This record gives sequence, C-alpha cells and structure tokens, in this order.
Amino acid sequence: MRLGLLSYFFRQAARNMTQNRLVQFLCMGTMIISMLILGGFCLVFVNVSAWIQGWDETWSMSVYLRDDVSDDQRQALASYLNRLPSAEIKRFISKDAALREFKRILGPQASLLDGLQTNPLPASFEVGFRKGATKSQNLHVVQKEIERMAGVAEVQFSEEWLGRFESFIHMARVFGLVVVGLLCVGVLFIISNTIKLTIYSRREEIEVMKMVGATDWFIRVPFLVEGLLQGMISGVLSIATLFLFYYGLTIQRAQWFGFAGLGVDFLPLEYTLCIVLLCMVLGLFGSFVAIGRFFDV
Repeated sequence: MRLGLLSYFFRQAARNMTQNRLVQFLCMGTMIISMLILGGFCLVFVNVSAWIQGWDETWSMSVYLRDDVSDDQRQALASYLNRLPSAEIKRFISKDAALREFKRILGPQASLLDGLQTNPLPASFEVGFRKGATKSQNLHVVQKEIERMAGVAEVQFSEEWLGRFESFIHMARVFGLVVVGLLCVGVLFIISNTIKLTIYSRREEIEVMKMVGATDWFIRVPFLVEGLLQGMISGVLSIATLFLFYYGLTIQRAQWFGFAGLGVDFLPLEYTLCIVLLCMVLGLFGSFVAIGRFFDV
C-alpha cells in the first residue's frame, strides 16, 4: 500500500513536470547554471589548496643577480648557497634563458618584446629548501645575508608571495560564498514560483480532490516530490556538465598559468554528493515555501 502511494506521488510529480516543460526547463536551467558556478568555485579551491599545500612543504628562494656581476662573485654566491643546510640549487637561469622563458609564457603575445633594445630580465639562482629545513624565521636571516653579498640585486622568498596568495584566496572564498548564497536565494525564488504555476494550472483538479476527501498532505506531497526531482536532476546534470568542462580542459594537458606539471583533479566524491544534496534541499524547500504561501487547502 505504501509503495503504491509512493509510486502515485512520483507519477503525479512527473506529470506536473511534463505538463509545464518550458517552465521546468527554465527552472532547472537556472539551477544547473547556479550549481555550475558553485562547482566551479569548489573545483578551483580544491586544486589551489592542493597546490598551496604542496608548495608549503618546501620553501624556495629566487636570488636575482646584478647585470654587472662578475664570474667570481657568481661562483662565491653559488658556493655559499651550496653550503646552506637542507638547501639545493635547483638551477641557474641566465638572462637569455629568462627572456626565452618569459616569451614562452607570453605565447602569441611574445612579439610585444621584439622592440626591446636590451634584455631587462636578470640572471638568477633558484634555490630549494628540502623538508626539515631551518624554520622560516632563520631562512629570513639567510635571505638578508644573501642580499648583502656582492653581485646580488634581490632575493625573493617563496613564503612572501605564498602568504599574499593565500590572503587573496581567502578573500575570493568569502566573495564566492556570498555569490553562492545569493544564487541559492534566487534558485529558491524560481523553484517556488515554478511550483506555484503548477498549482495554479491544476487548481480545478485540486478542488475536486478536496471535495472527494483528499487530505492536505496527499495533495501537497506530489509538489514536494516535484521540487525534489527538480533539484536531483539539476544537481546531476550540473556535475556532469562540470566534468565535461574539466575533461575538455585537462585532455589538452595545457599548462595552467604558465606553470607546467600542476596536477588538476576533479571534485572529490563528497563534494559532488554535497552539491547534488544541496540542489535537492533547495528544490524541496522551494516547494515547501510555495505550498505554504500559495496553496491554502
């Protein structure tokens, strides 16, 4: 008996959705776009957090040299860097190599540099500190010592730009949450009005059902199921669309932001389930609001 009643509720919900195809299409389209924006934020933050965690495991320094640095000064600097505990010179980048790398990053816009009379980029040493290196405050002392050496123009410590980058990510996360909150409110409004239109189109049938003794919740449940189905379908389609977008980007194995080797992963299973569940909750709550304000039975 209960299974038959449940089957009736789902059949009625499916009937409501098929009778108002255009309205349902617009409603679910809005939900899909909203959840795509949410999923896009999650995808970016999951991968950026993983990159930051990987970068945070090893500190690095970029030691930029003056243009007039002598070979002896460069050798003395290299010897000092090699003697640092847990440090390793990853590579030496000459001025010409730095310019070639910059042109490679610019890609089609590299022609903008053709008018340069001289190479403005400095030579540099890329120095990495392995796990278990000296605490960051000691590394800052090393940074100051290197800056005082002859031939050194500037020393950039990875912790500095990493901290600024994390601050930017934090602000972007707050902005993203605000945007997602506004989108959720918009989705609730659209779902609520979609259910109201469905109720209005069936008002005569509802009156007949009331006259033959149908209870309030017997009439209301199909509309709640309709909102639930709208949310579930929209959530699944948004995840599928997001995966196709992700696959289309990663299949080319493009270099992200000019850095090769940055791994890009899709959303973990718990994130995808949460997005689908959020869609279902929004659909259910939007339907509840509609029958509570419009459906006076």
